[in-house]
Amino acid sequence: MAQMHFYIPDVFAEEIKKRAKQARLPVSRYLGELVKREIGTQWPKNYFEFILGGWQGEPLRRDPEGGFEKRLKQ
Repeated sequence: MAQMHFYIPDVFAEEIKKRAKQARLPVSRYLGELVKREIGTQWPKNYFEFILGGWQGEPLRRDPEGGFEKRLKQ
């Protein structure tokens, strides 16, 4: 597992510490969970079954878009 070192404004550091404490996690674990949630590389379990094919209402329909607008030539 990689280690990272970075600088952030003190106000953000204090907020991160506060939220980690509320979550009862060490700061490094708390930040790791944030990163996983924000840029994780896997789809959640059953994502496609839930999202695609999950609509249970009336069939969706799309209205005609019409034609192109007419513009004046310059």
